[in-house]
Amino acid sequence: MRSFKIFIFISILSIQNSLLAQIENVQLNHPVYSFLKEMYVKGFVEYIKEDDPVMSRFEINKLLNQIKFNEAYLSNTEKKLVQKYLEEFSDDLNSENTTQLFDPKNNFVSDLPELLSQKVKYLYGYKEDGNNIFLEGLGHFYHGQRFSPLPTNNANLYDIGFRMRGTVFHQLGYNLTVIKGGVSGNDRLAEIIEPKLLSNYKWVEAVENIGNYGFNYGYLKFHTEPMKEMNLAIQLGREDITFGYGYGSKLILSGDNPTLDFIKFNFDYGVIHFTSIHASTVGNFSYDISQRYTKYLALNRLKLSFKNLFDFGIGETMIYSGRGIELGYLSPLAFYKFIEMDLQDRDNGTLWMDFQTNFLKKLQFQATFYLDENILSNLQDLERFSNKTAYQLNAFWYEPFSIQDFSLIAEYTRIRPYVYSHRIPENTYTAFGVNLGHRIGPNADEIMFKANYNLNDRIRLTGEYRFSRKGNNVYDENGNLIKNVGGDIFLSHTIEEENRPAKFLDGERINTSHLILGFRIEPIREFYFDIFFNYISSKNLSKSNTDNLSYGLLKFTLEY
Repeated sequence: MRSFKIFIFISILSIQNSLLAQIENVQLNHPVYSFLKEMYVKGFVEYIKEDDPVMSRFEINKLLNQIKFNEAYLSNTEKKLVQKYLEEFSDDLNSENTTQLFDPKNNFVSDLPELLSQKVKYLYGYKEDGNNIFLEGLGHFYHGQRFSPLPTNNANLYDIGFRMRGTVFHQLGYNLTVIKGGVSGNDRLAEIIEPKLLSNYKWVEAVENIGNYGFNYGYLKFHTEPMKEMNLAIQLGREDITFGYGYGSKLILSGDNPTLDFIKFNFDYGVIHFTSIHASTVGNFSYDISQRYTKYLALNRLKLSFKNLFDFGIGETMIYSGRGIELGYLSPLAFYKFIEMDLQDRDNGTLWMDFQTNFLKKLQFQATFYLDENILSNLQDLERFSNKTAYQLNAFWYEPFSIQDFSLIAEYTRIRPYVYSHRIPENTYTAFGVNLGHRIGPNADEIMFKANYNLNDRIRLTGEYRFSRKGNNVYDENGNLIKNVGGDIFLSHTIEEENRPAKFLDGERINTSHLILGFRIEPIREFYFDIFFNYISSKNLSKSNTDNLSYGLLKFTLEY
């Protein structure tokens, strides 16, 4: 009888997906991804693309239905969350749970009171079989208050925008998002509470009388299913993406970098999951236009996923610049390192392998091993300068000690000297001067502990502690380099340094503790309030001094 129910469930779900599929992606910062991860660890989701987490709306809707099928085993909060997200991702304009401000069926004024309702909200929506459009309003307000060191100061960020998304011809998803904002108060504090300002052109250029910034995203995404359970997707455009495993930050693409323009190819069939990305970005900012340049990132990744056992993946990246698109790196079926050798060894190549367990319910382990440049010839000499390696170990425990709606995360990251750097400065593993990889950079390690608790379906509590150690390059009082220990991503080794050992954490030692406490509350659907307290203590062991920073952040997000 149970097998028959499963068959009926899958059949209905397949019909719904073929008729009502929304191909456009769900933005990376949506809280549904955290919920899906928790349900994946709990064992109620068969598979999520956690290493390449951005998914189409129809994919998320499918996963939510898998969770709904196990409703009898969910906590009360989980039941409310899955129902809440099912209402949101169904995009059913005829449902009593949705409302739109500009509704042709009603006059404008009649829908204004529903702005404060618990319904799914749109500025405007139109939907027919295979073709639709949804227009959503966006707004953010940040208030940051620095408490120490004295004197105290504050910063405010405020922006407004819109998102136009939908699917046409059943298979082509689209998205256009524009956000424009301004800043008042202390600029340095504004950059701390919103790090993406550091790689935003209007903010960095700073030629106008008020600090301002803007973000824009847009893409087309084609999806097809040529055979049952075979999925093929091609996406062209720009949006925020990350890549690889990691709960605090990631070794491959952390997501802290500026938005990339890319063409992306995804193939999923059975145990095989393949991704290929070719992206463009820019180098460090310069007021001299002649010094600005384009650089490219190529990425290929193959993963084998064995249900209820483990996932194993291998991938590679290549950073290059100084020329147009390199055809050799466009092929998804190629080994970049061999191609680079044929192109006379000018580029910055990396290779990584990762592993994730799936055989333990409520407990999941991950591991990533990252190799930069000279891959295999000197792995036995762990202190050699060319041994540019890194690794990360992660654990995710959901419902520890039988505490419902609670998760614990532990993560350790170790990055050797000179990782991400390159002998050609334009080919560093950066975009707009920001590290594409893990936030701590080279010659550093970090341990992180994090706890999350869903008090109910509208309040989520978070606590996080990080402790990092870093070895910085040594400079004299005039700013002249005394010793290069591989701690600066923009400074590679010299020929003279090739025969010297590169000891881990050598140089000017900085130990940093970072405590984050906060919560998110959604009193009205799509009205989010995030409140956080941060305390950062950085101790320079070489100079015996300590810098402390504490600040609070209130963030309001509106998506109508």
